[in-house]
Amino acid sequence: MSNKNVQSLFESLKKENEIFLNYLKAKFPLFHNSNVFSRDFEYGLESFLEKRGISLSYQKLEELSKLLSNYFESTGIFVKTSKIGWRLNYPQFITTKPGDPFSF
Repeated sequence: MSNKNVQSLFESLKKENEIFLNYLKAKFPLFHNSNVFSRDFEYGLESFLEKRGISLSYQKLEELSKLLSNYFESTGIFVKTSKIGWRLNYPQFITTKPGDPFSF
């Protein structure tokens, strides 16, 4: 896949960021103010793309992941906490019940 195609995937994901974040939330325990680690983000992105029939090399996946995470940082969705992760700043994912989000 060429850099042009990675750029077009990035533009597409920017437009569909809400769908992508909801996909990640369904796949991982993701909620407002939770930690998001770069490797988990990459795996989630890879899984999301595979569901759409898109397969990327590891190098292209890393490139796309970096572009998208930088975009999320610039919009305030991700707040950098370390070299390997962020805090999710996405109020739409606030848990309504304090404590374990998986307890019913």
